[in-house]
Amino acid sequence: MLSLVTSLLSLLCTAVFSTASPLEPRAPAWEFNVRGNSGIVALEAIVVSPTLVVIFDRASDDPLQINNHSAWGGLWNLETNEVTALDVLSNSFCASGALLSNGTMVSIGGDPRGFVNNPTIKNGTTGLRLFEPCDDPAGVGCMLFEDPENLHLAEPRWYPASIRIPDGSLMIVGGIHENTGFFNDVERAANSVEFFPPKFGGVPRPSEFLKRSLPANLFPRIFLLPDGKVFMVANNQSIIYDIETGDERILPDLPNGVRVTNPLDGSAILLPLSPPNFTPEVLVCGGTNISDALDPSQISSQTPASDQCSRIVLTEEGIKKGWIIERMLEPRIMPELVHLPNGQILIINGGRSGVAAISNVPDPIGNSNADHPVLTPSLYTPTAALGRRISNAGMPTSEIPRLYHSSVTLTPQGNFFVAGSNPNVDTNLTVEFSSEFRVESLDPPFMSVPRPRILTAPSKIGFGKRFTVPVSIPSNLKASNIQVALMDLGFSSHAFHSSARLVFMDAQLSRDRRSLTITAPPNRNIFPPGPAFIFLTIDDVSSEGQRVMVGSGAPPPQTD
Repeated sequence: MLSLVTSLLSLLCTAVFSTASPLEPRAPAWEFNVRGNSGIVALEAIVVSPTLVVIFDRASDDPLQINNHSAWGGLWNLETNEVTALDVLSNSFCASGALLSNGTMVSIGGDPRGFVNNPTIKNGTTGLRLFEPCDDPAGVGCMLFEDPENLHLAEPRWYPASIRIPDGSLMIVGGIHENTGFFNDVERAANSVEFFPPKFGGVPRPSEFLKRSLPANLFPRIFLLPDGKVFMVANNQSIIYDIETGDERILPDLPNGVRVTNPLDGSAILLPLSPPNFTPEVLVCGGTNISDALDPSQISSQTPASDQCSRIVLTEEGIKKGWIIERMLEPRIMPELVHLPNGQILIINGGRSGVAAISNVPDPIGNSNADHPVLTPSLYTPTAALGRRISNAGMPTSEIPRLYHSSVTLTPQGNFFVAGSNPNVDTNLTVEFSSEFRVESLDPPFMSVPRPRILTAPSKIGFGKRFTVPVSIPSNLKASNIQVALMDLGFSSHAFHSSARLVFMDAQLSRDRRSLTITAPPNRNIFPPGPAFIFLTIDDVSSEGQRVMVGSGAPPPQTD
C-alpha cells in the first residue's frame, strides 16, 4: 500500500513540476491580427506616407461621420490603428487611383449615383480627387481636394484602371459610363484611354482592344513594361499598347477560356524586375472559365472559380512560347496578388465559387454572388521550379471573409493592411457576408525578430545613380543573401493592385556591414518617376521601408 502511495505522489509531483515549467517561446510565424475598426468599408486602399493609408468606400450610411453625414473617405493611421474621416465630394465607389510623380495621390472615376441621406453628393464618374503629399505622421491638416467643375476626366468612367507612366502622369483605361447591372455593354462602355494631366490634346483615344474584350472588361489589368509600353489584360485577351501612337499588338489569349476582369475577377501582377535585363513577366491567377455570353440568371454562387495561374515572359521569345499554366491550391474568384519585399507574391482573399458583384445570380449568399471564402493565404515564389511555386505551409487562417469590395496593401512597416468586404448595397450588418469594418494586419514572421534597418536614405534618387546608405544588421544574420527592393505599393481596388511595382537594385554591403551602396534603376521606364519605398531584405528578413522620391519630385510631365 505504501509503495502505491509513493508511486502516486511521485506521479503527482512530476505532473506539478511539468505544468509549472516555463513554456517554450513560440517560434516566429505568420499571423493575422485584428487592429481596429475602419468606420467605412475599405473597398479601396493606397499608402500615401510612411504612416498613412487613404481608404475609400461608396457614398453610403457607414458609421464614420463628417460634417453631419456618413463619410466615405478616411485616413488610416498605421501607428495608432485609428481612422480620421476625409470629406469627399463625389462618389468614389469602384474608382481607381495612383500616385503622380510629385507624390500626389489621385483617385479616379466612380459611381454616378448619389445617396438618399446626403443629397449633396456629386456624380463620381468624371471625378478626380487629389490628396497632396502629407508630412504629418497623423495626417493633421491633410485633406482631399476636389473641384468637379474645373478638374475632371474627359469621359465618364466607373470601374476604370490607372497606372503611372514614364513621364510621371497617369494613364487611365476603360470603365463604364453608368450602371448596367452586371456586364459592361457597347452602349455605355468607356472603350478608350485618356491621361491625367491630359496628353494628346486631352481627347480620349478609342481602343479596339476594349471593344473586343466586352462585356467582361471592367478594371482591366495594366502594367508599364521596361520598354515604356503597356501590357493589358481584359476578359481573356491581352495586348501590348504603345502610349505614344496608340497602336495595339494582339498577344495570345489566356488559356482554357479563363476570364479575369470584372465581373469575372481574377488578379494579375508584374513579377519583380531584376538587373541587368529587367525582363518583364506577368502572372495572372484565378477568375472563372464560364462564358461571358451567359446572362447572370444562368450563373450560380456555387459555380466553381478557376484555380489557374498563367504566366508569360514579355519578350519576343516569351510571347512566341505563350502562357505557361500552373495551379493554385484552390480556385479563387476575386483574389489579390501583392508583392513581398523579398520578391514573393502573396495570394489572398476571394472565394472558391461564384462571381463578383451583388445580387445578380439566382442563389446569392446573403447578397453575395460568390461563396466559400478562402481564409488562408498562399505564397507564390517566382524563382522556384514550375509546380513548386505555390504553398500555404505555415500561413495563418483568418476568421474574416474578404469577398467583393475588399482591399489589401503592403505597408511601409513590412506587413499587410487587410480590410473591407461588402457584397451588399450600402451598409448591411444582418446578412451572411455582411459589411466588414474590421481591419487586420497580416504579419510575416520577421515582424517578431531583430530586423535589418536602413538608418537613413536620401530624399531623392536619380536614375542610374549610385548612393550609399547606413544600415544596421542584426549579428545573427549572415548576410549570405542581400536584396534591395524599390517598391510602388500600389492602389488596391477590386482584386487588383494598380501601379504596384517591385524593382530589385544592385547593392554591395561594406566589409564592416555598416553601409550599403545601391544602384538606382537606369531609367524611367524601369521605374516611373515618383514616390517609392526601399526595403532591405537579408537572409529573408525584411526591414521597414524607407520612403524616397525617384527622379526630381516635380509634377508631370517629367523628362530626362
